[in-house]
Amino acid sequence: MSESNAKIWYLERILFLIGGSVSLLGLLIAYFISPWGLVLNILASINMILFSLVGFCPMAFILTRLGVPRKCEAIR
Repeated sequence: MSESNAKIWYLERILFLIGGSVSLLGLLIAYFISPWGLVLNILASINMILFSLVGFCPMAFILTRLGVPRKCEAIR
């Protein structure tokens, strides 16, 4: 990865960051506070499966509306 490309936060990169953060947060809550924290992992998993099957991701829709560029737009 080139240095100039590493500074660009495009949509797909932010989605991976949010998904990983939600999953990690759910595990930490489940370990330290309550097993109900695993619900966050289930919701993140359902969202990923939904995107794989249908091609719709609610967070991507929100981020696109906020003006976050897609990877193909960020490279140009």
